[in-house]
Amino acid sequence: MTRRVAVVGGGSSGLACIKCCLDEGLEPVCYESSDDLGGLWRFKENPESDRASIYHSVIINTSKEMMCFSDFPIPAHFPNYMHNSLIMDYFRMYADNFRLTKHIRFNTRVLQVKQRSDFSHSGQWDVETENKDGKKERHIFDAVMICIGHHCNPNMPLQDFPGIDTFTGKYFHSRDYKTPEEWRNKKAVVIGIGNSGGDIAVELSRVTKQLYLSTRRGAWILNRVANNGLPFDLLFNRVVNFIIKFLPYSVFCGLGERRLNQRFDHSLYNLKPKHRLFSQHPTMNDDLPNRILSGTIQVKPNIRRFQGSSMEFDDGSVVEDVDLVVFATGYTFSFPFLSSHVISVSENKTSLYKYVFPAELQRPTLAIIGLVQPLGAIMPISEMQARWATRVFKGCTKLPSVDSMMKDIECKKQKMAQRYVTSSRHTIQVDYISYMDEIAEQVGVRPNILRLILTDPRLGWNVAFGPCTPYQYRLKGPGKWAGARQAILTQWERVVHPMQTRPYKSISACTVITLTCILIVVIFLTFIKYHCYELHLHRDILVNVTASG
Repeated sequence: MTRRVAVVGGGSSGLACIKCCLDEGLEPVCYESSDDLGGLWRFKENPESDRASIYHSVIINTSKEMMCFSDFPIPAHFPNYMHNSLIMDYFRMYADNFRLTKHIRFNTRVLQVKQRSDFSHSGQWDVETENKDGKKERHIFDAVMICIGHHCNPNMPLQDFPGIDTFTGKYFHSRDYKTPEEWRNKKAVVIGIGNSGGDIAVELSRVTKQLYLSTRRGAWILNRVANNGLPFDLLFNRVVNFIIKFLPYSVFCGLGERRLNQRFDHSLYNLKPKHRLFSQHPTMNDDLPNRILSGTIQVKPNIRRFQGSSMEFDDGSVVEDVDLVVFATGYTFSFPFLSSHVISVSENKTSLYKYVFPAELQRPTLAIIGLVQPLGAIMPISEMQARWATRVFKGCTKLPSVDSMMKDIECKKQKMAQRYVTSSRHTIQVDYISYMDEIAEQVGVRPNILRLILTDPRLGWNVAFGPCTPYQYRLKGPGKWAGARQAILTQWERVVHPMQTRPYKSISACTVITLTCILIVVIFLTFIKYHCYELHLHRDILVNVTASG
């Protein structure tokens, strides 16, 4: 009989799970508590309880070639960094192309996911749901994939801010921020310098009287726009990743920090943190330095205390008549419908084998998809996790022993503790290429670079020296896609295409060579002519001297 799989959540990870289930011959049923797909990327004017929420202007920090699903490239005319509305358009295209929507039960909330009494033998789960009319149902599933993300529960550490109860202005978490217009000519403070904090600070600073950006640690600021105007994430390829592994950590960080300080001196801009570049999740923001330089944003340390409409910072400075405080202080994650003995979460930490499987379950029929924080795109990672999980559910791939899985979990925890500053933000960090290869190894789809270079040099060169786009993981093995090679060879065309919006006749390489040859000939002829003139001049002088003698 076909195995039934419950997919909890209809965002980007949920869509990938439905698709991977269908690819493996499994029967997915996706439960989505809202009335539409898209998850985090679906903008709504009014935030919904227990759901991720974004502001109107959000643009993704990863470029389209790096964030797409591995067998469905984003259209060439889409911009490299997409607005949330375009991301939704892409998700709908993906869902329509693979007929995923018919497997989604909208307006249906999951109340409980519980192991059945014979779980040790069957591996099955009881899933209790509730629809918008309040009707509850119980279902039996052979496996469960949880795709609720980690941006649902806002972290509001009000206890760290004495006097906040006396504040006469308005304060809220960044998930409740939508547009800046309400705060025109007001004073505002943004607490936190992650991606949301930086974006909101920049946007508010365009309308407020003054914007103050409060940060405890500071941050290293990266650009979306990198060398030659290319998207930043396209510069990291397998060769660079290989070199990084052999460089001492301090050297690697030093090279990166020096490069960032060449753009703007982080000390001069009062942003330089004590930690190294790759000891914290970096902040992507092209506009922040300009807003600081123009004075519309002032960088401040942590807030010591609130008092009415004023606040005092750790450096003793005081700002008065503050109208708004935005807490861009991150999120916590939890699984309220799961028993704590299945998955326990404490201080944003949980124990999952390769961030996917609970190691101590008797049967590997539960997978957590998308619970990672990569320096890169989450969509291909969720898809790769889903490809692995569905192969495990189907019995095609086996997990190692519990001891081996626990050792792997502990090893990752130790490495994370050594590298990152202590923070609830740094509990699920992964490096994109290394982690993708690690999971791809489990599935049997990791590309063999040496073999590719020997058998298909053009493709091998692009895989090794080009961006590590998701198509690389569709070249072989389970889920092989016939269009993967062509997608890799044409990826730069899709990068260039949306920027070619003004007719411009560029000079071809042939024309450049021709013009260069003509210039060389002209210079040569000019030299000969001048040299001949010099010879004639010397001859005339010699004749005149001889005649006069």
